[in-house]
Amino acid sequence: MLVPLKWLRDYVDIDIDTQEFADMMTMTGSKVEKVDFFGKETNGVEVCKILEIEQHPDADRLKVTKVEVANGEILQIVTNATNIKVGDFVPVARIGAVLPGDFKIKKGKLRGVLSEGMFCGAEELTIPSAFVEDHKKDGIYILDHQDSFELGMDVRDVLGINDALIEFEITSNRPDCRSIIGIAREAAVTLGKELKYPEIKVQACDEEMSFEIDIQTDLCKRYCGRVVKDVKVGPSPYWMQRKLIEAGMRPISNIVDITNYVMLELGQPLHAFDLDDIKYNKMTVKMAEEGEKFTTLDGVERTLTSDMLVIGNKDKTLDLAGIMGGENSEIKDTTTSIFIEGASFAKENIRATSKKLGLRTEASSRFEKGIDINLTEEAVNRACQLIEELGCGTVLNGMLDYYPQKEEVQKVTVNPVRINKLLGVNVPMDQFINILESLEFKCNLVSSEVLELEVPTFRLDITEDADILEEIARIYGYDNIPSASLEGNATAGVKTEKQKFIDNVKSNSIACGLNEILTYSFVSPRGVDKINLPADDEKRNFVKIMNPLGEETSVMRTTLIPNMLDVISTNISHKVEEVSAFECGNTFIPQEGLPIETKKYCVGMYGKEVDFFVLKGVVESILNNVGLKGYEIEPETTNLTFHPGRCAKIVYNNIYIGTFGELHPDVIENYNLGQRVYVAEINIDTVFENLNLTKSYNPLPKYPSTSRDIALIVKDEVFVKQIEDIIKANGGDLVESYKLFDVYKGAQIEEGHKSIAYSITYRSKEKTLTDEDVAKVHEKILSELSEKLNANLRSN
Repeated sequence: MLVPLKWLRDYVDIDIDTQEFADMMTMTGSKVEKVDFFGKETNGVEVCKILEIEQHPDADRLKVTKVEVANGEILQIVTNATNIKVGDFVPVARIGAVLPGDFKIKKGKLRGVLSEGMFCGAEELTIPSAFVEDHKKDGIYILDHQDSFELGMDVRDVLGINDALIEFEITSNRPDCRSIIGIAREAAVTLGKELKYPEIKVQACDEEMSFEIDIQTDLCKRYCGRVVKDVKVGPSPYWMQRKLIEAGMRPISNIVDITNYVMLELGQPLHAFDLDDIKYNKMTVKMAEEGEKFTTLDGVERTLTSDMLVIGNKDKTLDLAGIMGGENSEIKDTTTSIFIEGASFAKENIRATSKKLGLRTEASSRFEKGIDINLTEEAVNRACQLIEELGCGTVLNGMLDYYPQKEEVQKVTVNPVRINKLLGVNVPMDQFINILESLEFKCNLVSSEVLELEVPTFRLDITEDADILEEIARIYGYDNIPSASLEGNATAGVKTEKQKFIDNVKSNSIACGLNEILTYSFVSPRGVDKINLPADDEKRNFVKIMNPLGEETSVMRTTLIPNMLDVISTNISHKVEEVSAFECGNTFIPQEGLPIETKKYCVGMYGKEVDFFVLKGVVESILNNVGLKGYEIEPETTNLTFHPGRCAKIVYNNIYIGTFGELHPDVIENYNLGQRVYVAEINIDTVFENLNLTKSYNPLPKYPSTSRDIALIVKDEVFVKQIEDIIKANGGDLVESYKLFDVYKGAQIEEGHKSIAYSITYRSKEKTLTDEDVAKVHEKILSELSEKLNANLRSN
């Protein structure tokens, strides 16, 4: 918020250096962002009066003027300005003056004619162009208010640009500080000075106002208004214009400027209606019609919805409540009577409407954070007082005040002893109470440990004793509170078993040559479409974000595969020849209350040396090393994300663990990958729940082993797992291990068949095996293979 220091001085005596004042305000909680000193680069610019204007003898675009400055001194100024005339009062930089940019005015000639200075425009006077009237732009800054200055006066004093402008950062919990009075209140407490509130008194005429209000919604808690007749619309006085300009608002006309002035001064937005546009002497506060069209003061036609609060008469909408008025009731040059409105609206509705329409104003920014309900009457009277003082209207007697349910005063009971203990200081009771009373709290000391407080109505942020502790701390002075080390018994920071397990998974992944990636949990719902998930898949049931930044981050992920494929797609597009990556991350499934979070593990690979079996080896290596034993890998043909012939699922005790395989060609096309890509996704939570970390001791074998190799001819559809199950089931205690060492298809093998070769190791814990012992078991295995799988020994 921009606060002109000279405006602040109207309410509190600031008798210290500006920078010191800014530092003190920051230390008491009103953070100063920056301090600007208008006019500090302008020296020697005075007020002069134009006496003569003649054409330059040798230049069509130049004029030679005679001007009068202090003590009747006459200067000759050559200028190219087109907006001046005889009798105008303008700023002139005499010889020796200094302008912004350290530009010094020197005596010189323009096309052979002596010029003893330079007229100044708004730019030389550091006045922003946005706040300059049209007839002063692109020319000399005309001084309109001749009654407020004398010839030869320093133009900085005339224009009020000889003081500082302070920018405060106002946090959302302190809406009471979004006004000059609010900042002045904080300044008075900070400096230990008395706050001088403006004395508001309206000298209304004898004529009674006749006006009604119809409130059709509880979103309007209070509504005040007064009628002004004999209105004379024109420019506001310079002192008011200057204050508005420095506070960041552009002067428009006296009536509009007064409403803006009061809003900046007190913090209560007001609105002035042309009474002729209202009609019927009755105003209605209601909800808009669905789809209703309304053109606001900025000339934009807006489409309203039924949850937006508006103000109007029985024929039409005149005002978008708390945000902006309409073109159909604005103050015009021909306006002769007005209705001034001050109201209190529900902040949630104002914020929602402002956001939905993309329309944020000075008024809406105040309403949406909350305004003291008692300000409405005070602000309307203050505006009427200024109208009377500026002679631009006659205020009628009486005020419309709709206030059906008076708000109760907030009361808080605190324990000063406890607050002092928490702060680590001993603030004496009289100082404790004095701080709160200076902040306009009403105090009733019951005992040393019980202090009853009445909270001032403008402090909407005070609800509990913690808020009072903050008030005491900031006014007492944070720099007066000694720092102290934390006390207590420290606990050892150790990881949980689950965290250690995740670390183990990551370590083994890195050992297998994978690189860890990290992606966002907020994703696009289109990702599940790109990986071909069926319409009824539970992974399409998303946790939706209420206020997403965009469609790309509008839901929470249910699978890691789309994230992994986005990363792989990026690497392929950047011509990276091979990638092996993994991610451990949470997925989210909605339920009543908090969503279900499941830790998933995803692997993604591509490259010349990568195939299904490389991925299978990585997955098996990781699962084995982290302690999952006894799992089985089974073919998977129904998962539409993967190639139907190159996909497998991992199962443990009939519990689904995960899936891995080559991506389906459609998925590859959806991500524009252009080559085979292999992906695995495993439920890490399920793996953790089924770990077997028991380590059993087996003594070194006493007796030697013997081995037999077999090469079997089986049909193509037979899986090695079927063969291995038969070997395990019939080997008894003698089969120590078996190993697949060859799979062959060729000219010697019948079409539709394949050769599978195993090496089987036999050993007994009790004796040295004879050929007869081994042959008996070996023949049984071959017999079962032949009977159940129609497997025959290969003869060549």
